Amino acid sequence: MSFFRLLMKKKELIPLVMIMTAAASGATSFAAYSLKKSDVIIDRKNNPEPWETVDPNVPQKLITINQEWKAIEELQKVRRATK
Repeated sequence: MSFFRLLMKKKELIPLVMIMTAAASGATSFAAYSLKKSDVIIDRKNNPEPWETVDPNVPQKLITINQEWKAIEELQKVRRATK
């Protein structure tokens, strides 16, 4: 309760506390959003090869200009041979 008493005594701290609270909540929400994106992998035990589950038709970059995905035949043959 002493924190609120301090704010009532020194009212000039109220905008600072509000700005810091908004900044902290924004940083926390952005961190949670970033961890839910498909290109961020946290669990390595259950998904040891995360690049296998990435959809090549969905751009993973911030900006994608004139990008067309084409399968490379040699890589497809190697992929089929290793499975």
